[in-house]
Amino acid sequence: MKLYFHFAVVGFANTYLIGPNAGGDAILVDPGIMDKELLTLIEGNKYTIRTILVTHHHNSHVKGIRTLKKIYDADIYAFSPYILDFPSIPIKDGDKFTAASGIEVEVIEVPGHSSDSLIYHIGGMVFTGDVLAAGRVGNTKNSFSRALLLRSISEKLFSMPDTTLVLPGHGPPSSLKAEKMFNPDLKLLRDT
Repeated sequence: MKLYFHFAVVGFANTYLIGPNAGGDAILVDPGIMDKELLTLIEGNKYTIRTILVTHHHNSHVKGIRTLKKIYDADIYAFSPYILDFPSIPIKDGDKFTAASGIEVEVIEVPGHSSDSLIYHIGGMVFTGDVLAAGRVGNTKNSFSRALLLRSISEKLFSMPDTTLVLPGHGPPSSLKAEKMFNPDLKLLRDT
């Protein structure tokens, strides 16, 4: 399995491409934009997008789906039954499914940043959207949502191995160990 990274200046968002080593059916996580560079990355590596994973329904994570659906016959997986008027396969906490090319995906619900926030656990990686990034957690609307977000991160992510790679919707990659040790937003969790 290979992992590719695409950064879009529009929305300053990350999109991830996951597929087999020799090309074939692939997964796209959070296609915030579909531009020439992303199409070149997909086609240049002989991939066909069959699965789209949406961490949450904010524009910087889904806007590219309109163009992608014109090019590829891909299933959309999300918390919501529709993304940009396209039907999706609704998923929830604890669901496990086999995506493109036999890649196993585990779904983790982490509400707080948004009511539909999901994390995808694939191998030794977690695709966290806006829930957790290098040195910060996602924005929330109030203190209740923030407490819910922090509790969910503690209970659902911190039980994973420290070496788990954190691949956020914005910013550079990190690891669970680095976030446990240095993320100032998670200081309260470390002190308890």
